[in-house]
Amino acid sequence: MSKICYVCGKTPVAGRSIMRRGLAKKKGGVGKKITGITPRQFLPNLQSVRILKDGKTKKVRVCTKCLKAGKVTRRPR
Repeated sequence: MSKICYVCGKTPVAGRSIMRRGLAKKKGGVGKKITGITPRQFLPNLQSVRILKDGKTKKVRVCTKCLKAGKVTRRPR
């Protein structure tokens, strides 16, 4: 399954992880130096949910922000 929210279309976002070494200037050091930059992904918090769509049950992946906002109606048990 893809990492896309069924309701809002939220997708993974690219970013960077930055490694630093040294002691910060305000702690008495000479400053932090960047020693490496690695690409990374920020993934949306998706949950598999059974929803009602046109009277039928469908299993979809929805982000937690949409679930808390009540943008989907869950299937009754």
